[in-house]
Amino acid sequence: MATHRSIVVGVDGSEPSFQAVSWGAREASLRKIPLSLVTTVPGRGTAGIPLGMPTAFFEQEELDGRQRLAEAAKHASETVAAVQIESHLCTGPPAAELIERSSAAVLVVLGAGRRSVVERALLGSVAAAVVTHACGPVVIVQDLSYISVSDLSGPIVVGVDGSGCSTRAVTAAFEEASLHSAELVAVHVWSDAEMNLPFRRTLDWGGIEARERTLLSENLARYAPQYPEVRVRAIVALDRPVRQLQNFADGARLVVVGSRGRGGFANMRIGSTTRMLLHTVSCPLMIVP
Repeated sequence: MATHRSIVVGVDGSEPSFQAVSWGAREASLRKIPLSLVTTVPGRGTAGIPLGMPTAFFEQEELDGRQRLAEAAKHASETVAAVQIESHLCTGPPAAELIERSSAAVLVVLGAGRRSVVERALLGSVAAAVVTHACGPVVIVQDLSYISVSDLSGPIVVGVDGSGCSTRAVTAAFEEASLHSAELVAVHVWSDAEMNLPFRRTLDWGGIEARERTLLSENLARYAPQYPEVRVRAIVALDRPVRQLQNFADGARLVVVGSRGRGGFANMRIGSTTRMLLHTVSCPLMIVP
């Protein structure tokens, strides 16, 4: 396994995974680091593979895996001609391989095609497993078939809630905004709870908003010395976080969130807001553990 830092992309031969390859190639080129393409095939003794399968089965699986990697490498080089590409054919479960590689990767990138209601409820995909257990940031590239990856030129959007994961997400968002010379939209929602209309009428929202905006500005100001070139737009809202982030995701280059927020239990690996965004945002989503 490669020990140097790279952007790792999971390849399964689907159109969303090739879109993830194109996105990852641009990011690797921008950072001047290698693009590592990873696909997996069943190995002898792999769970779910019956004992006694003929050698021809494994040979065909290996051939298919090499073809997937070759096609993915073609997508990457067509996106960015000068990107350094590494291809890795591995055996075993794909999620386990990508989770292991996440500890040394700059980013792990995966495609996310359209899923059924059952899949959304169970989060039974490789992408969801990697997001839940990865050691570093994971980017889920949503279905971009309706646009070109090169058209993702809007702002970087980050969810800010004051939790530890959120602080790491804000740091990652500033890095991305600086790297892409993009505006940073910092979205802070006062409460995670659904606010019904009668309760809203009893709130001194003007006073609450002023206080929350001051706290948010102080939080973001810490990054100004390191990222003076990043233009920041601060948003304070009385709404559910997922709705606000979904709204700002339209036209965004990237949405960045922590894997869990202020409302999650300590042993939760992924919070409800992030879980919902996995399936609903219309641009690439970065989840920072």
